[in-house]
Amino acid sequence: MTTNSASASPKAWTGTAGARWVERSTHRLWLLNQARSLFKFFRAAYNPLGGFSPLDDDGLPLPAAATTHGVERQIHETARMVHCHAIASLMGIPGADRHVDHGMAFLWERHRDALRGGYFWGVDDRGPTNATKQAYGHAFVLLAASSARMVGHPAADRLLEDVTAVLVARFWEAEPGACAEEFAADWAPLGGGGYRGQNSNMHLTESTMAAFEATGNRRFLEMAENMAGLIIGRHARAEGWRVAEHFDDRWNIDRDYAGNPMFRPRGTTPGHALEWSRLLVQLWELGGRRHAWMLQAAQALFRRTVEDGWGPGGGFYYTLDWDGRPDQPDRYWWPCAEGIGAAAVLGAVVDDPFYEAWYRRIWNFVENHLVDHRRGGWMPELDPDLRPVNKVFVGKPDLYHALQACLIPLLPTTGSITRGLAGSGVLRISLASG
Repeated sequence: MTTNSASASPKAWTGTAGARWVERSTHRLWLLNQARSLFKFFRAAYNPLGGFSPLDDDGLPLPAAATTHGVERQIHETARMVHCHAIASLMGIPGADRHVDHGMAFLWERHRDALRGGYFWGVDDRGPTNATKQAYGHAFVLLAASSARMVGHPAADRLLEDVTAVLVARFWEAEPGACAEEFAADWAPLGGGGYRGQNSNMHLTESTMAAFEATGNRRFLEMAENMAGLIIGRHARAEGWRVAEHFDDRWNIDRDYAGNPMFRPRGTTPGHALEWSRLLVQLWELGGRRHAWMLQAAQALFRRTVEDGWGPGGGFYYTLDWDGRPDQPDRYWWPCAEGIGAAAVLGAVVDDPFYEAWYRRIWNFVENHLVDHRRGGWMPELDPDLRPVNKVFVGKPDLYHALQACLIPLLPTTGSITRGLAGSGVLRISLASG
């Protein structure tokens, strides 16, 4: 009988005595300090020529490639920075509003295709570097617009209306209740139009929930429930709570697909199962706890993923094969961030110390192996021996995942970070007695 190394090896001891960490004022303050340090590190991403530059390991803007006019800005990175600085604005962090405004202008004036509609994947100082139109990127534009609306940005409604119209007209497919994947600049389907992906629909679930919170329009909530029902309620359930990534245009699983190693790796991706676990709790709450299956699925996904995906020494494998064995054994930062968020929300709604143990275990690994205490930020990749490497990522590419890991535990499970901050204020929550 074969067992994978994650289940065969002992897990590092993690105490669960006393109150949950998130009930302790010292831990809440620690989380806020982590968030503050991340904002400080990514301040240098502000690009005076528009948008935000990717950063190197030291937190300096990466140089432009020889094939571009200035550094390329990809749409998900621009939109995530708008979302993150909308969060900073709600936290009362000085300087955040400038970043929101800067990113909103770049989305509208540079990423947006004013002639044919939709949003280009990549642009530089002169124009598009990658003119394809991806559901994944449009999901983050919707998230940025929704978050900007929560802070009262004057251009938020314009962006929200525009990207919603594009999503409904070009991407949304009513019969499966999910989105198509990708198009050329002129809206011709790419690759024959036969690919469908869970990753883009997962992030569209996140962004349609945010749009529902920002607008009150229940159509957004229905879209989120449809996507969750298809990808998790139908497919992940049938796969023993492993999340299939790749599908054909009839939403049949494509087990042999192997595409982009960052966005479309082969096999299954534990980080996405953890992300769905957290999103399902939020969706269950937003829907008035009507769909009991969502909470059950969130727990099943989490338990399956920590059993299959946690490697020796800690950290989640990037990808697994269909039997739950490591395929790409490197450990990335973002699955740990998603595991923290999932453990936090499940621990808040389910009376089971299992989730608290994992919350502490993942944070301990992050602090010991991913947080760069010398230069700032989090290191994005570790090899199987837990040494920093740069195989897929260059520099430190992302504020979004790590920031949310710091803030999700501080807020109610009944909504997103922006909704929680707009309703109560993180400082009051974090410094209350406990």
